[in-house]
This record gives sequence, C-alpha cells and structure tokens, in this order.
Amino acid sequence: MSRTVYCQYLKKEAEGLDFQLYPGELGEKIYQNISKEAWAEWQKKQTMLINEKRLNLMDPKSREFLEEQMKAFLFEGKDVEIEGYTPPSE
Repeated sequence: MSRTVYCQYLKKEAEGLDFQLYPGELGEKIYQNISKEAWAEWQKKQTMLINEKRLNLMDPKSREFLEEQMKAFLFEGKDVEIEGYTPPSE
C-alpha cells in the first residue's frame, strides 16, 4: 500500500516516498512533505549539479552546497541554476 503526502513541491497530494532517503530532521521533513515524483526531479537536478560543478561528495562543503540547493528546490520553489543547461521546452 503506497502512502500519500501533500507534496510541498508539486503543491498537491501525491505518492509519498517508501522510506526516509535522507538522514536527520531534513530527511524526516522530506519523507513527510515530498512525493516520489518531486524526489525523482531533485535526483535529476542533483546529478546535473554534481557533474557540472564536479562536486566531491566526500567533501563536507560539497554536501552542504547540495543540501542548500535541495532545500531551495524542494521547499522554496527555487529552480536549480545549472550553467549551460537549458531545460527542454515542452
């Protein structure tokens, strides 16, 4: 049985994550307020950010940067700025 959450990103009821995918309080907030669809969107953006900025996830500064971007993307409605990336027009 899948869970439904009111997704803060999509601003609607949607299928929730199966389990907490991120540690700590932020992970709990994501689990309670972010849908699978929104998380998948973030994963794509995160991959592009990591590649473009050549982030090293062993580096705490890189992880901190990604976390800030993730919070802004999922909860503040800010899109991720990826230099040289133009989203495909629908």
